Amino acid sequence: MSQIKVTFPDGASKSFASGISILEVAKSISERLAKVALVAEIDGQLADLSTNLEKDSYIKILTEHDPKSLTVYRHSTAHLLALAVTELFPETKLGIGPPIENGFYYDFHRETPFSAEELKEIEQKMYDLIKENHSFELIWMNKTKGLKWFSEQGANLKCELIEEKADNLFSCYKVGSLIDFCKGPHIPSLGKIKAVKLLSVAGAYWKGDETNQQLQRIYGTVFYNKKDLSIYLNQLEEAKKRDHRRLGKELDLFSMQDEAGPGLVFWHPNGALIRTEIENFWRNQHLQGGYEFVFTPHIAKKDLWRTSGHVDFYKENMYSSIEIDNVDYQLKPMNCPFHILIYKNNLRSYRDLPLRYAETGTVYRYERSGVLQGLLRVRGFTQDDAHIFCQPNIVQQEISGVLDFTLSLLRSFGFNDFEVFLATQPKKNVGSAEDWKESTQALKRAVESHGLSYNTDEGGGAFYGPKIDLKIKDAIGRSWQCTTIQFDFNLPERFDLSYVGEDGKLHRPYMIHRALLGSLERFFGILIEHYAGAFPLWLAPVQIMVLPISERHNEMASRVESKLTVQNFRVKSDLRNEKIGAKIRRAQIYKIPYMIIIGDEEVQNDTLSVRNRFKGDLGIFSFENFLKLIQDLREKKSVRP
Repeated sequence: MSQIKVTFPDGASKSFASGISILEVAKSISERLAKVALVAEIDGQLADLSTNLEKDSYIKILTEHDPKSLTVYRHSTAHLLALAVTELFPETKLGIGPPIENGFYYDFHRETPFSAEELKEIEQKMYDLIKENHSFELIWMNKTKGLKWFSEQGANLKCELIEEKADNLFSCYKVGSLIDFCKGPHIPSLGKIKAVKLLSVAGAYWKGDETNQQLQRIYGTVFYNKKDLSIYLNQLEEAKKRDHRRLGKELDLFSMQDEAGPGLVFWHPNGALIRTEIENFWRNQHLQGGYEFVFTPHIAKKDLWRTSGHVDFYKENMYSSIEIDNVDYQLKPMNCPFHILIYKNNLRSYRDLPLRYAETGTVYRYERSGVLQGLLRVRGFTQDDAHIFCQPNIVQQEISGVLDFTLSLLRSFGFNDFEVFLATQPKKNVGSAEDWKESTQALKRAVESHGLSYNTDEGGGAFYGPKIDLKIKDAIGRSWQCTTIQFDFNLPERFDLSYVGEDGKLHRPYMIHRALLGSLERFFGILIEHYAGAFPLWLAPVQIMVLPISERHNEMASRVESKLTVQNFRVKSDLRNEKIGAKIRRAQIYKIPYMIIIGDEEVQNDTLSVRNRFKGDLGIFSFENFLKLIQDLREKKSVRP
């Protein structure tokens, strides 16, 4: 029997007989490793532990400590869900069941909706099957025979997938009584699954197409132990309390109007005031950072979007054309072609560069109604967009500057925990391989120069170039996509951009797209949930509420309100003829940072009795001392009193 060489992550290698399974290789290292192993990587590709090695290979055996194994773990749990459902409700037909962030789901076709009680029954069945510890078995099927077999089972949805996606020989996985069309890989057996919870049932359309039949989607989550599951479920409960849609209504911040259509945001006065504060701060920071502001139209001729490539590469996210004077126009999904036209309006010299154009520009992108989610997923949104045009030799310097700017800006809003992703060349792309290699390296060097650790998002780049994605973590540990910094070597070529170099010749500039907060609507939703609606002083719609105890104290209350208003604070007085306790409760409900209570003692001594929304009674202040306190807090921005 021939020998093969297996190389391990530490560089060590070992010879084995050809055909040995990865699990046997793990056992040769240690019985403990074989016991805790979940999946493996062979030459960078995930594989079952039962896979036989036929040639020299580089392998990595993954346990629960490797993030890649979690995706496989969740995928296997989706198959467990399908097995439980089909054993309990044999009439049910299977759709798809992928892993997702924080869990998994499976789509089912069943005439009767799954009830809350049935969900509990399915979950218990899953735990029963875990105890039975069925193994995952890889099965290969001939396409013709496989289609016949699945058809005989009445699995019409699976047949459709096999027709579209399967090769002449395709893989399925058997676990218990379930055989499912799947590329895998999977964990060795169901007994590896320790802590699973079914969360909800929702409607879903087959393949996400509203013209297809409606299915029932069961969502679940799974962790390696009960403790981590409990932490996550507690986080979900906390997230419900912070839901920006509920708080948006309670605090009168924004609404969606059925008469106008889904996915379109109406900013109410309180929300609009916060947005204005955000934009004013954003503009001041950009002026200091060397940016120039531009404003551009909401529509343009469709030919512009053909030139930019959006018609070819972004069509599914764009709305139908609008005909004006026999010419097709398009609602803008992006601001970049407009900034390019401003650049092209004059002949540029190397002395003019870099040019940094910034705009809070509203764009329109098609989203299916089923995926719209409050402020987090909308059809019309305002992007804090900017485009940098620069010489090739300073592109890395500019990207580094954007990273510095990003981190500073986000910290001002109270975000200090970041995840960085370097997104590389997708399958659908333009540009040469050399362009992609050089631009990806430039982004990589910029991230590394900041000492930031990062993950590689293989194939996650835009069609026109690689990008850096930055996620922020909120107060309860959830990650949110926020900043995007994208390299673009495509649009300068398509629009024939140039500048006059020191040699007097025309050269092609490099272009950087960047959005720091991203969508203002989405960022506002994140802020609401991060602070649970109790915004820091500088963002609070009403910063101070003056509460006179009785009518005879109204005069001093109005005087204090006027003095604070002159200092550019947002102040209101509650002059209603109600008890002071009711006034305090109302201010607490609206999450007012500070309350000033005015009674006989305060009038007599010209003092202020100050109350904080979190800490309660702070005691007696002179006007000057209270003013200094709130001025300091306003300056610090992210501090939440």
